[in-house]
Amino acid sequence: MSRCRGGSKPPGSLVARRFLTLIPLVLGITLFVFVIMQFSPIDPALSVLGDQATPAQVEAFRAANGLNDPLPLRYLHFLGDLVRGDLGMTFPPSVPVAEKIAMALPLTIQLTVLGVVGALVIALALGIPAALYRDRWPDQVIRIVSMAGIATPSFWLALLFIQEFSVRRPIFPTGGYVNPADSVGLWLQSLAMPALALAVPVGCSLARIVRTSMVEELDKDYVRTAIGAGLPPRVVVGRNVLRNALVNPLTALGLRIGYLIGGTVVIEAIFSLPGMGTQIMSAVQQNDTALAQGTVLTIALCFVLVNLVVDILYLFANPRLRGGH
Repeated sequence: MSRCRGGSKPPGSLVARRFLTLIPLVLGITLFVFVIMQFSPIDPALSVLGDQATPAQVEAFRAANGLNDPLPLRYLHFLGDLVRGDLGMTFPPSVPVAEKIAMALPLTIQLTVLGVVGALVIALALGIPAALYRDRWPDQVIRIVSMAGIATPSFWLALLFIQEFSVRRPIFPTGGYVNPADSVGLWLQSLAMPALALAVPVGCSLARIVRTSMVEELDKDYVRTAIGAGLPPRVVVGRNVLRNALVNPLTALGLRIGYLIGGTVVIEAIFSLPGMGTQIMSAVQQNDTALAQGTVLTIALCFVLVNLVVDILYLFANPRLRGGH
């Protein structure tokens, strides 16, 4: 049986530790969302019963649903319902919030994944040449392009894409969603512009990190030694430099996925996509506190889960973090 060298810890124990730190974080998120929703001026009883409800009806509803209980007790009931997957009922016509989220979340995940893929492609396409041609004209041009991309809001890009590729040149639809089970091609067409609008600012931001990390790796002794030994530069860059340089961008990507998830709220509204962003807009417009609470909590938990996955990948990508210190 092999042992960990140099006092390094096995990856399994580090992953378990990450999961343990996740428990107080998730509890903190649920508490934060629950408390914030208690400050909402919207009365859940009136949201369900309507403005024409009598005071007796409102009081009976509050008593039946535990709205008159002390705040700590209501939070415990909320946690219990959450563990069972019960996020409450939407504004009449009453539908389980979990059911609405189950219908909307897959689209938001698809859009986020496509945005991440697009951001990685942009980051590598800009960051690698900028590092290989550092301080020369390609690096200067890429720097200007990257700064412009970082400064461009996603919603403005989305409107430009619609104007250029849907109105002037009808290549992509202006909105709507096609299930990939019906047609993969039409599915990609329906999500191409929204995903690209999300990906450009994130990809340009990551390109600067890729460039900096690669420059640091290219200046190390092992690169000069390998090239001096006769290895082709493209082999050294592809096998060693790029792999080592992607550790820092991988960490930064985890934080920027939160931006992508948050950006879907506006992008889905622009492209009429029935995702989580549309559910949040619907909850705000209809004063639906249960739906708003459920969608915000789901998005926050997805963000935490994504960062946990990135942390685990970072542990495997950087063996130095598995040291005993």
